[in-house]
Amino acid sequence: MLWSKDEALSRKEIESIQLERLKYIVNYAYEKVPFYRQAFDRINLSPRDINSLKDIEKIPFTTKDDLRDNYPYGMFAVPMKDVVRIHASSGTTGRPTVVGYTRKDLDTWSELVARMAFMAGAREQDIAQISFGYGLFTGALGLHYGLERIGAAVVPVSSGNTERQINLMRDFGSTVLVSTPSYAMYMAEVSEEMGVKRDDIRLRLGLFGAEGSTKEMRNEIERRWGITATENYGLSEIIGPGVSGECEEKDGMHIAEDHFLAEIIDPATGRKLDFGEKGELVITTLTKEALPLLRYRTRDITSLNPEPCRCGRTLMRMSRVEGRSDDMLIIRGVNVFPSQIESVLMNIKGVGPHYEIVVTRKGYLDELTVNVELVDGEMLDKYQRLEELNAQIRHKLKTVLQIDAKVNLVEPRSLTRFEGKARRVKDLRK
Repeated sequence: MLWSKDEALSRKEIESIQLERLKYIVNYAYEKVPFYRQAFDRINLSPRDINSLKDIEKIPFTTKDDLRDNYPYGMFAVPMKDVVRIHASSGTTGRPTVVGYTRKDLDTWSELVARMAFMAGAREQDIAQISFGYGLFTGALGLHYGLERIGAAVVPVSSGNTERQINLMRDFGSTVLVSTPSYAMYMAEVSEEMGVKRDDIRLRLGLFGAEGSTKEMRNEIERRWGITATENYGLSEIIGPGVSGECEEKDGMHIAEDHFLAEIIDPATGRKLDFGEKGELVITTLTKEALPLLRYRTRDITSLNPEPCRCGRTLMRMSRVEGRSDDMLIIRGVNVFPSQIESVLMNIKGVGPHYEIVVTRKGYLDELTVNVELVDGEMLDKYQRLEELNAQIRHKLKTVLQIDAKVNLVEPRSLTRFEGKARRVKDLRK
């Protein structure tokens, strides 16, 4: 079942819409945003030079640093009197990136999130518990208005106070959970400690986003909650959640191609890659009014599949994000993504889903340490079994990563839990 007929257009129809909107947004950005006018003029590029989808490769990339350099409103294409909502990143690594929305932008956003949630299986009879933190972060309000547009009842509980979350989930009969995957795992852990039985909870669907996760993590969430767990993707600079999401087939996340033009590039060279090749996702907004972005480098590593899905949708699908090009760890010349480590750990019995990655430098050599929680704390007294488990993890990590890692097995519940985005890497080399 489709939310919109635009989800099943032919490839020719999709590309025709994209080209028409690309020409418009390029001219719009050039006329309204000084940054883009200067970027185009610098290389003698005119909006009139964009006559095909391939011509997008002539346009320079936009980066997060460009948004920060024009903080707070320098990238806006409309006067502030036309901006009705402002969101921003946390700014933990520098100036926050600020995004604005016109009334039309908010309407588009709600529609795209409704489309995404509907394709995942959300319906008007659902009770959706939103356990994202409300505020400048786009996730909570984005899902809030999209689910309301479907007709679902929304419980805006926000994040934190996990025992209360479980009680409300049970008492209100929540059927849909919106959170990060890591917080869903923590909530399941707390629910078990509270003695809440699966029959006490009516959850049937999870809409998880805001951080990457592995298939192994998804399987564990589904096992613990007894739900269908789906993944969705978005970023505040582009619009927030609603850029793409999984349908019930769970075979890639459908991109809203009528609103976003996606490319995959080699993150090192900027060269455009073919369908199926893994690289950095680049997105051009096609319908944004307040903050149009041309060829925005997301830093997220994925691939694109243009083939129609078994669900009947023809929208291009992006694979699960494996990590960020700027989060990739280079250890002794080897590229390491945290998702690789998570996949290994989730397939080993005796250890939990919570872990911590620590990178240090001893002399001129990088050292990788993975702290892993045991499921059973009594194992700490069983030296031989502990050594066998440690050796098993080290061997599997070395097989996948091609480097040796030190493993520390620690007591249950001794590692940090996260109510928002998980921060599992400590790079102490700097």
